[in-house]
Amino acid sequence: MGGKAAVARGDGSKEQTSNIKDQSPEKPQVPGAKTTVSVVLVTRNTRALTCAALGSVLESQDDCRKEVVVVDNGSTDDTATAVAQEFPGVKYVRSGTNLGFAKANNLGANQSSGEFVLLLNSDARLKPDALGECVSWMHQHPDCGVAGIQLLNPDGSRQNSIANFPTLATELLNKSLLRRLFPRRFPGKEHSFTEPIEVESVIGAFMLIRRKLWVELKGFDERYFFFLEETDFCRRAWKQGWKVYHLPQARAWHGQGQSGRQTPVPVRIEYWRSRYAYFRKHYGVLTNGLLRAGLLVRMFIDWLSSGVMLAVTGGKAPRWRERWEVMTALWRWHFRGCPASMGLAP
Repeated sequence: MGGKAAVARGDGSKEQTSNIKDQSPEKPQVPGAKTTVSVVLVTRNTRALTCAALGSVLESQDDCRKEVVVVDNGSTDDTATAVAQEFPGVKYVRSGTNLGFAKANNLGANQSSGEFVLLLNSDARLKPDALGECVSWMHQHPDCGVAGIQLLNPDGSRQNSIANFPTLATELLNKSLLRRLFPRRFPGKEHSFTEPIEVESVIGAFMLIRRKLWVELKGFDERYFFFLEETDFCRRAWKQGWKVYHLPQARAWHGQGQSGRQTPVPVRIEYWRSRYAYFRKHYGVLTNGLLRAGLLVRMFIDWLSSGVMLAVTGGKAPRWRERWEVMTALWRWHFRGCPASMGLAP
């Protein structure tokens, strides 16, 4: 989720889109020259994180020409002012409402022109050589349409940076257990990779995409407001014959959804909504029915067990209280017919 904080935090205002800054990138462009990398970063009330992410991009130790587009998803803090003061060469596109993660990235990417598009979360910070490593790999492997990197926690430990396409197994069983029991089929943070590996999908906190592929697929599917848009994109890329790689030699620190934890109920509803949308799009009626039945059984068990633990601890365990509240809200959302009015979307 990460810099999807750009979607999870803050309140929207009037619906309008405008550029407050649209100046030359930090490196002067040769007339007629092609920009190598267009960096698109979506923000929403994440001023400090956004500035740190932009700083890591512009301080990268590489020979890439860069243009940077920040898409503000209806921030109510002073992100716009801070970015304009600290990074005057950045194009800043401001929306008065929360467009969602997919739509905001589409907006930013469509206002850029680079040979590659880097979608970067606002709570990610690149290691100095990360971007150069990835661009070099993409140049050497023209069949690679999407590249992701090794994401790190603040303490340097590995985060999950690889995602499998959702199936009944991944959604109804324990993902961590699957990664441990079947590491070749379900690669994850439990294993240290020393060489690039071909994967099904990468985590969207850092997603380097070939412009040709982005145009071919017409960007993200905007039916996903907050989750699984990158997984859906990678699946469509695979169907078109492109390869997706995880590049462990390139690294970035990632906040991994810290701000999303401030609104756990609507964030969880959005995940379930996106999961249902993904299965409707890519699977048949039988698989969708089995998914819903299995998830509801699993949700009931989680709701019941968290309620019991909450009672046993006398209501004094925040972990169990939050879990019970989230499960209760999910039941309410289902009983109401999964309305669009519940969740993060305006």
